[in-house]
Amino acid sequence: MTAQSKTLNQIVLNMWQRPQSRRWLLLAIGLGIVLVMAFYTATDMVHLAHSHALEGADWVGYAVCHRITERSFVINGRQFPLCARCTGMYLGVALTVIVIFLSGRLRWSELPPLPILLMLIGFIGLMGIDGINSYSHFFPNAPHLYEPRNWLRLLTGMGTGLAMGVFMLPALAQTLWRQPVGKAPIGNFRELAGLVVVALTAVLLLLSNQPAILYVLALVSTAGLLFIITAINCVFLLILLRRDGRAESWRDTAVPLLISFTLALIEISAVSIVRFNLTGTMTGFPGL
Repeated sequence: MTAQSKTLNQIVLNMWQRPQSRRWLLLAIGLGIVLVMAFYTATDMVHLAHSHALEGADWVGYAVCHRITERSFVINGRQFPLCARCTGMYLGVALTVIVIFLSGRLRWSELPPLPILLMLIGFIGLMGIDGINSYSHFFPNAPHLYEPRNWLRLLTGMGTGLAMGVFMLPALAQTLWRQPVGKAPIGNFRELAGLVVVALTAVLLLLSNQPAILYVLALVSTAGLLFIITAINCVFLLILLRRDGRAESWRDTAVPLLISFTLALIEISAVSIVRFNLTGTMTGFPGL
């Protein structure tokens, strides 16, 4: 082995031994894999139309999202796995998990202070207002405040997704860990502002309409959906079985998280199969 190879191996080994560096290294590896897939697929219309990753994501999104074409973003003419609002919601969840993971706060188990909670609830309220206004357009004579736009659906969905992530992660930490850290992962307005900046950056990237970027964000939003269902399963499963608060290391979380993820896939598959048999379409609902 050359001296340069030894030096490189030592650098990687030193990074892996430091928790903060290890988290960034894992993120870089994951993003690198997805980016390679994105550039390969998004630059080839044939591969994009038959992307196995996007086809799988379609079935995941189909279980929870209306997938109305006019209310969804597209990648070179191919519809996103989730509608604009759901894309924002679950992309917001995924970004919250990534930010809190990189900050080393996944064991932090407290909800944010009341002012931040109220702001997050306000984000949900804004999505509710936009959702009601958007829904009213199904009825031509119904009153509405303004013309719906997909970028508004994305933006308000993103705010709700941030709230979902900030609420769900402490609940998961309380359920998993024997000794969770009694702090809030988002504890002040500066930290919330940083999370919002990350979210707004993702919104701008999605609106840039660059195929490779859209491909990555479509998959990340689907991962956010899988995470939230897995987390909910895990919380309920451990509480029902009275096995909550037992994990002392990440190795101890592997079994409950894997079971919860498997249940999520079964639940999603069951709902998607039933819906497809009832409607016969992967996009929207007949008559809408």
